[in-house]
Amino acid sequence: MGSMIDIATLARDGQFAAYVAEPSGPAKAAIVVIQEIFGINPGIRAKCDRLAEDGYLAIAPDLFWRLQPGVELDPDNPAELQQAFGFVQKVSVDLAIADIEATIRAARERVSGGKVGVVGYCFGGRLAYLAATRTDADASVGYYGGGIDSMLGESHAIARPLLLHFAGEDKHITPDKVAAIHAALDPNRHVTIHEYPGADHGFATEFGKRRNDAAAEQADARTAEFFREHLA
Repeated sequence: MGSMIDIATLARDGQFAAYVAEPSGPAKAAIVVIQEIFGINPGIRAKCDRLAEDGYLAIAPDLFWRLQPGVELDPDNPAELQQAFGFVQKVSVDLAIADIEATIRAARERVSGGKVGVVGYCFGGRLAYLAATRTDADASVGYYGGGIDSMLGESHAIARPLLLHFAGEDKHITPDKVAAIHAALDPNRHVTIHEYPGADHGFATEFGKRRNDAAAEQADARTAEFFREHLA
């Protein structure tokens, strides 16, 4: 069970909340967990708790705080799903990345200057890709990050390990978009991309109708091995 902390913005003009889960012993490293469009909901907190069980310090920043602090939405509730779409259309990606960078710095301090990874889902998957291009995260993982295909002009900046997971039946990230991502990123030795035939967007959620156990377990096992290798 984690707790909430406050993190100062890079500009020192405000602060935002973040959920923190700590391991029972010394942390192997820290991992910043980047939310879906549903805020720091029970599923994201569960992701942090699982990482803490694996020996990592896990921190999930509230990236909607400038719009409405403390957003927690249920993707299986149609009305709340529409609310989530409204939030993500208004959020500033640049400010969200700045807040992720501030979280990385806070996480690195908490592990005495040790390594910090990033993992993001959906909206957070796109931001995990951008964390690989714009921050000093030691390793980044993105699950079904929408919009990456429109941000490939930043790919030249990827100089540290990046792992991307995509769903074969994703109606938001269609095969042509995944193909464009492959074409741009496959030549980069730092990037690994996996696809999951038969899985749909959101397949690795901890709870709810979107979860695909087989795909989620395979992707999460690959993520765990990736972090073991690159955050050691």
